[in-house]
Amino acid sequence: MSDERHLLLVDDDDRIRNLLKEYLARAGFRVTAAADATAARRVLSVLDFDLMILDVMMPGEDGLSLTRWLRAESGPKAQTPILMLTARGLADERIEGLTLGADDYMAKPFEPQELLLRIGAILRRAMAARPTVPLRLSLGLCAFDLARGELTRGAAAVRLTEGETKLLRRLADRPHQPVDRTELARDAEGGGRGVDVQVTRLRRKIEADPRNPRYVQTVRGVGYMLAPDDA
Repeated sequence: MSDERHLLLVDDDDRIRNLLKEYLARAGFRVTAAADATAARRVLSVLDFDLMILDVMMPGEDGLSLTRWLRAESGPKAQTPILMLTARGLADERIEGLTLGADDYMAKPFEPQELLLRIGAILRRAMAARPTVPLRLSLGLCAFDLARGELTRGAAAVRLTEGETKLLRRLADRPHQPVDRTELARDAEGGGRGVDVQVTRLRRKIEADPRNPRYVQTVRGVGYMLAPDDA
């Protein structure tokens, strides 16, 4: 069900954080963990996530403050779904968290299976609300058909290898959003180096000037991003 959804888990309790990370990884999620809000901010500055699991009660900056900051950001990052966890089930705290923009709330202790069900429900709602990506993306003189995995230049087909098609599809699924290089490397022959080689080849096939790419962009410290004309 997760389809390699990337979760950010923020909790200052080492035992709970490690247990949850292991449990969610076994359930099929990719999980990045942070021990406090400062570490979470650093990770959020370079990566995008499908959902945040955020402890409310933390030393220093608490989860409510972190939620307020995230919702005040601009761009897709501000829309990241948030599931809040707390050892206190006080009604006023739940109301404040939901008012700030949290999507759901669970009080500790909780059943792990219920956590999975809540995560699944939030992700389904987020997917339903996500804008639909056009099935055909314009890339200057080229166009990419996501359904068929076909790249064309004018009326002529441009030959893509299986790896190039898979990479272009992954980038096209999230137009104008950086995709983590390590995420792309899991599907690429040769790992990260294989991704770089495929990107170089795609630029030669798509870009007017491959050395100054307009459509297949490098996002320093993160990975790559597809920037089509019409998405």
